[in-house]
Amino acid sequence: MGDWRRYYEAAGDDPRETLLVALDRFDAEEPRERFGVDLGCGTGRDTVELLRRGWRVLAIDGQSEAIERLLGRRDLPTRERLQTQVSRFEDADWPEADLVNSSFALPFCPPQAFGEVWQRIESGLRPGGRFSGQLFGVRDGWSGERDLTFHTRVEVEALLERFAIERLDEVEEDGTTAVGGAKHWHLFHVVARKPGAQRGGGRHRSTDRPSGFA
Repeated sequence: MGDWRRYYEAAGDDPRETLLVALDRFDAEEPRERFGVDLGCGTGRDTVELLRRGWRVLAIDGQSEAIERLLGRRDLPTRERLQTQVSRFEDADWPEADLVNSSFALPFCPPQAFGEVWQRIESGLRPGGRFSGQLFGVRDGWSGERDLTFHTRVEVEALLERFAIERLDEVEEDGTTAVGGAKHWHLFHVVARKPGAQRGGGRHRSTDRPSGFA
C-alpha cells in the first residue's frame, strides 16, 4: 500500500457498513450532540457521513494528501464541526469520544505500537461509546508485511473482552484491492460498545445486515 495516491483516486465515496451499523445504534438512543474520531480517515468517505448526521468530527490520517482531499470534497457538509490532524496512529492524539471509527485503517498500525493505540481507543471512549472498523486476520494476503498488524479470532475476541460486541463478522475470501489487484482477504468487521449507562430510551431499530461488507 505504498502508492496512496492511486488508492485515493480509486477509493469510493460511500460510507463503510460498519460505520452505518454503529450510527444506527446511536440514532436509536437519546438525541444529543456527539463527537467522533475517524482514525485513518483517508479521503473522508466516513467523515462526510458523520458530519451529515450532525456529529462533530476529528479526522486523522498519516498522509497530508488524504486530509487535503477530504477538505476539498464537494460533498463536505460543513467545516464548522470538523477538525483534522495529520498524524501516524502511534502519534495521534484525540480527546474523549463517543465513537472511534477506523475503516480498513487500523491494521496499518505497526505491530509494536498496536497495543498502546488500542488501549488509547478503549480508554478514550466514553461510557456507551463505540468502536467501529476492521482488523486483518492472520491469513490475509498481506500477512507477510511487517509494518501491518494481523490477528487471530481468539486475539480479536480478547481485544473486545471489555466491550459489548454488536457486530463481529469474520470474512475470508479471494477478491481485489481498491486499485484492482488480486488479493486474499481475511477480515474482521467490528462494531463494539463500551459498557456504560444507556443514554435515553426508545425502541432499538434492527441493524441486522448482510455479512458481506463493501
